[in-house]
Amino acid sequence: MTEEFNIQGAEKLVAIADQFAQQGKVTGVKAFGSGNINDTFLVTLDDSKEQHFVLQRINTQVFRQPKLIMQNMCTFTEHVRKRLQHTPLNRRWEVPRVLLTKDAEDHFQDADGSFWRAISFIEGSQSFDTMGDRSQAQEIGYALGMFHNLISDLPPEKLADTLQGFHITPLYLQHYEEVLAKTSARQSAEVNYCLRFVSDRQAFAHILENAKAEGKLPLRLMHGDPKINNVMFDIATQQAVSVIDLDTVKPGLVHYDIGDCLRSGCNPTGEETENWKSVYFDTDLCQGILQGYLSVAKAFLTENDYAYIYDAIRLIAFELGLRFFADYLAGNVYFKVKHPEHNLARAIVQFKLTESIESQEMQIRNIIKDVK
Repeated sequence: MTEEFNIQGAEKLVAIADQFAQQGKVTGVKAFGSGNINDTFLVTLDDSKEQHFVLQRINTQVFRQPKLIMQNMCTFTEHVRKRLQHTPLNRRWEVPRVLLTKDAEDHFQDADGSFWRAISFIEGSQSFDTMGDRSQAQEIGYALGMFHNLISDLPPEKLADTLQGFHITPLYLQHYEEVLAKTSARQSAEVNYCLRFVSDRQAFAHILENAKAEGKLPLRLMHGDPKINNVMFDIATQQAVSVIDLDTVKPGLVHYDIGDCLRSGCNPTGEETENWKSVYFDTDLCQGILQGYLSVAKAFLTENDYAYIYDAIRLIAFELGLRFFADYLAGNVYFKVKHPEHNLARAIVQFKLTESIESQEMQIRNIIKDVK
């Protein structure tokens, strides 16, 4: 039964992939990558020009307006393509292209109503889950800076906000307070640590949103999920060549991206460690990322932007910890968990990272001043 189903499933995947195959014939489709949200496949073609493309089924539970996501993607990839044609870079840089169906649509809906799309594959590239060394850190920073730079002149109102409230810390704090009012957390040293940690930083949660409201930080386009494994590296040159996973690109503050990139990149023990005492923020990697980032981003950053970089680094680690802790209290409804205390453990890692950032504030501010 399963074998028969698998053959049917494979045939169905080939038929869907074929909708996007403008040249050549589909010769294979296999599961690809380790994303948590969409189902992703690598399609192989017998075409001499393009041998692969990426096929994805969009998770419409998370992304409720997939057509808007595709509209956004077409708008900004086209903008970047024109900009690179106009002023080419002196190194390899690619933006994933949206591939159209044979009916010239940017997506395909199958008989079950599933929403499929295809994007070009960045050949000869790989990604990493953890940061190697300082030179790799610089490349990660360069990639995010280049991504921001290439869309810095695209008016944010041209893109729809596909994830309302995403990365707006005061809204996560509000949600946390609502959850807290409804649940009685099991008392433990870990839970008490988290409760106290959040309550000590209530006012701080508003720092970036207040700066935006006061006109100190402008609304721009942001990536939304610039984890280090969303940066593709050329296998031959070891240089960054692309930033992928573009579903969360939306109007927002670039500071959320900067903070998120540094939060995921400068935590050598990783997000899933059980050894909380070993969690620290690596300022050497931080310097590398910021050097790479600012080498490109200084083209569009303002004086105020620099003033809030430290706050962004501290805030995003705190925000993620807050989200994990709220989810733990709510009964693990949002993040996938391997055991009931998993989100509590993840929250503590982020809070320990926040503490490490706070204890090195002067050093981080000096790095920002030096690389500026």
